[in-house]
Formats: sequence, C-alpha cells, structure tokens
Amino acid sequence: MGRAAYSDVAREEGVDIIGPSAIPIEEGAPVPREMTFDEIQQVISDFVYASMKAMEAGFNGVEVHGANGYLLDQFLQDTSNQRQGEFGSSVKNRSRLLDCVIKAVANAIGPDRFGLRLSLWSVFQGMRMSGLIPQFTNIILKARKFNIAYLHLIEGRVTGARDNDSHDTLDFAYDLWTGPVLVAGGYTLSEARRLLDEIHPDKKILVVFGRYFISNRDLAFRMREGLELTAYRRDTFYAVGSPVGYSDYAFSK
Repeated sequence: MGRAAYSDVAREEGVDIIGPSAIPIEEGAPVPREMTFDEIQQVISDFVYASMKAMEAGFNGVEVHGANGYLLDQFLQDTSNQRQGEFGSSVKNRSRLLDCVIKAVANAIGPDRFGLRLSLWSVFQGMRMSGLIPQFTNIILKARKFNIAYLHLIEGRVTGARDNDSHDTLDFAYDLWTGPVLVAGGYTLSEARRLLDEIHPDKKILVVFGRYFISNRDLAFRMREGLELTAYRRDTFYAVGSPVGYSDYAFSK
C-alpha cells in the first residue's frame, strides 16, 4: 500500500509506512519513510512470488495493480515520488519499478498470463501529476514490449469508488496500445456500445462493469434483454461480514 497504508494497522503490526519519498497523501497523514534500494528489490521479488503462487493455486493469470495511488502508482507519479537516483527524478526512472515488475512477472509466469491496470487520470489518494501523458506514455510503451495479455485502464470519471466529473480521454493510451484493452469506470450499456462500435471500432476493447455486477447478478442477461438495472447501494460496498448489499440483490423477474 505504500503511503496509503493505515497508521493504526502499521503500528499494531510493528511495520513502517514506506513509499518512494517522504511525502504524505495529505496534510496530517503519516509521512512515509523513503524506501531503500533493497526494499525496492524486495517489492519486485514479492510480486513474482505472489504471481507464481497464484498460478500454483490454479488461477489463469494475474493482474498487476499499478493504479489508484498504491505503491506502484506512487513510484510512477511525481506527486509522491521526488526521490533521486535510478527510481526517481525523471520520467524514465519513475517508470523503472513498474517496468522491473512487468519484466520479472512476465519471465516468471509468461506474458500471456498477466495484465496491467493503470488509473491515468485519477486524483484518488493524492495522485494525478501535471506531466501525466508523457509519464504514462513511457510506461505503456515499456509494457507493450513484453506483449502482455492486456492493458486495463480506468476512466477519469471514477476516482476510487466515487464518480468524478471528468472529460479526460484515454484516446492517447488506445493509440499507443496494440493489444487487448480492458476499460472500466462508470459505463452504461449505451456508452459501452458507442465506445466499441463508433469511437474505436478498430480496437480490441472490452468494457468492464463492476458496481452494476454487484447489484445485478444477471447483468449480462439484463443488458442483452434491455431490462432495467437494479441500483447499487454504495454505502454497503465495503461492509464486512454482512450479506447486505452483497448477496441479497434479486434476479430479474
């Protein structure tokens, strides 16, 4: 989690809150300790270990989470990474950790067995650097070299679990990527059809639905039949130990 870690949990477990630089998410938040070179290498090893264990457990593949203001995203952006040396201070160096993770995981389980998730426009957890397009262009081109299974992008209109009024476009990323793209972030069926059929009919794009799949167990059926969707209850998304808002939604009649 990097600097997004919870201070009370870190305190209980006796671990430091660490990150690329000693920059908190916001004023009053814990100041992370700048990671050492050895700790960065350990992160790379941990991603490989976790990926191999997932394959041993029978998963078809893994998705490397380079999004939403967590550790890999923190290294990418200068809102959280202002370190010197080979893992900071330039576009190329800020991409280095994620590039190393991509290469190591691809070598460990095969490039066709994993994808990469990025949240280009998100301001969640103190992110969204000013020179965003050059930075993400760099990492997308690096990922493309490994011919990984897919690139998973999040629209700017979603920030964390909340909707956000954004008109930023992912077109520059679509132009860079030649393989399959997953895209998520507040899509309706009509918006998804327009993206696939009108805006980018030449691209291999799969639109992902998350929140409506929680409140509609039969989402694909409802969309195919043109049925009304059940609204989701956002206040139950992260409730622990309760079926409310999780398994109590009904199928369509």
